[in-house]
Amino acid sequence: MVFPIRSKARRILSTMAAVRPSSTCSNYRRKSSASNLTNSAEVEQGTHVELLPSVKRQPVRRLEASSDSMELAHECSNCEGENVSKANNGPDLFGEMKERFLSFKKHKFLKESEHFQTLAQAQAPKFMVIACADSRVCPSNILGFQPGEAFMIRNVANLVPPFENEASETNAALEFAVNTLEVKNILVIGHSSCAGIETLMRMQDDGDSSSLTHSWVINAKVAKLRTKAVAPHLSFDQQCRHCEKESINSSLLNLRTYPWIEDRAKKEMLSLHGGYYDFLRCTFEKWTLDMNGIRPVGGGRYLDKDRELWG
Repeated sequence: MVFPIRSKARRILSTMAAVRPSSTCSNYRRKSSASNLTNSAEVEQGTHVELLPSVKRQPVRRLEASSDSMELAHECSNCEGENVSKANNGPDLFGEMKERFLSFKKHKFLKESEHFQTLAQAQAPKFMVIACADSRVCPSNILGFQPGEAFMIRNVANLVPPFENEASETNAALEFAVNTLEVKNILVIGHSSCAGIETLMRMQDDGDSSSLTHSWVINAKVAKLRTKAVAPHLSFDQQCRHCEKESINSSLLNLRTYPWIEDRAKKEMLSLHGGYYDFLRCTFEKWTLDMNGIRPVGGGRYLDKDRELWG
């Protein structure tokens, strides 16, 4: 689901915290020689690990390989392997992911090593893509974006604050892509059978405002009102399809309320595009917002151009 975007944005300084995952083994035997395991841990003062130039070196703690510690590690390893197998309850999902990654490295990365070395220094994407969090809609897959070609964000309810929050991750990404990376195109993509739009269309106006889902989808309320106004005779499913596209239009129009987007668009340094992916028929509808058109007021309509249907 693609939602309308808030009119203002503030520059945010974000801090990333690295969290070290830990693994435990619940079914291992505790032995009387646990004290030996503790005593065998030695700090080797002369050994250091080189991380980054700006990171202070720290001593490395080495664990001597006693028979008890090796047996304990072996038991934990078996326990973890069994837990992963049970959790998957079927094929090795990460094994498949590993094979896809190695295939990418062999057939893409190594064959285009010069390109990836250039990307390691800087990025200059042609597109900023705003797409739905739906697992069935991956812009890289359906549109064939190559590494470094598109700066993408996905609307995820529990990770991205609602667009009404000025200090949202989405607003920060927009500011960075437009002002710093100077992308030439913003593409907002919606899709068929959108669960978010269906939830919005079924939602009562006095729904539970404390619900995270309600707070997420209510951002597209204008699209729902326009759909009800222009397509009251359509079935519920048809209204949902209409609202899916209307929500894209609302986002495109609201993008123009960002002063720095509007300014670059008027100077023809930036274009705003809409896209609608029908994954049942495998078609993609694309259009461009007419920057010279009159901005709709109330129930008015926006103007578009260069509308195409692929597939």
